[in-house]
Amino acid sequence: MTSTSSKADIYTRITETIIAAIEAGAGDFRMPWHGAGDMSRPMNIISGKPYRGINTLALWAAGQEKGFASPVWGTYKQWQDKGAQVRKGEKSSLVVFWKISEAASSEEQDNEGEEQQGKARILARAYYVFNAAQVEGWEAPALPVLPPAERIAHAEAFFAGLGATIREGGTRACYIPSRDEIHIPPFAAFRDAVAYYTTLAHEATHWTAHPTRCASDLKGRFGSESYAAEELVAELGAAYLCADLGLASEPRPDHAAYIASWLKVLRNDSRAIFTAAARAQAAADWMHGRLVVKEGGTEEGERAAA
Repeated sequence: MTSTSSKADIYTRITETIIAAIEAGAGDFRMPWHGAGDMSRPMNIISGKPYRGINTLALWAAGQEKGFASPVWGTYKQWQDKGAQVRKGEKSSLVVFWKISEAASSEEQDNEGEEQQGKARILARAYYVFNAAQVEGWEAPALPVLPPAERIAHAEAFFAGLGATIREGGTRACYIPSRDEIHIPPFAAFRDAVAYYTTLAHEATHWTAHPTRCASDLKGRFGSESYAAEELVAELGAAYLCADLGLASEPRPDHAAYIASWLKVLRNDSRAIFTAAARAQAAADWMHGRLVVKEGGTEEGERAAA
């Protein structure tokens, strides 16, 4: 893979960052999405909105590498607009902004990736952001934090509201497409509640791939490596959901077995992590959206447990 010091395209540069983060954490299972401290979604200082998809993953990786505790990020100008100043010598982190364009100049393409969609091109433009830990003159406002018991209750309500058939029992967690069922060991079999919900989030992400939901089939995109890609999507989907639910994402017991296959997929295809992150984000969005629809009284579902 091309060195980041060269004019590598944006896909390669972010993929290299993710690979480095996975390799750095592989020994103790600390992937970019399994971190200590605040593992909420990275948030933009101006909009107050969380970053999504690949940007969530890229900023988790950057924060882990540099030891940043804050989830707040912004461009140099955005920090100035907030009355803060990036300290001299601080290095930025890369995020992506997507735009649709009919044409791009050669100068633009030096700093952009490109994908075709019909006649239009989807451009991945590089933006550079700094963490709150890299600036002076700004103090984070106190944010309300749900107590652990309330966070667990919130997670229980979330998964119960999906309407998935969830059968508890046995020793293996899995989603069975032919039966459209999630199977998970009993709650008491897990080390703690967070481990249970992390595992359930992983299988729920698999569950959304069904043709009646997100219809996510990766065989055409990844061929023989589709299984590894599906597991990566499920891992990222679980991490996104746990962040949204205020839970610390934890690795599955079989996590180590997948690391080599994930790295192989990423090394062979610089856009693979973008696809995986997008599919994971789409799965999380679908689940959040389903609960919104159900709360509006237009759908009913039930959780079957045995």
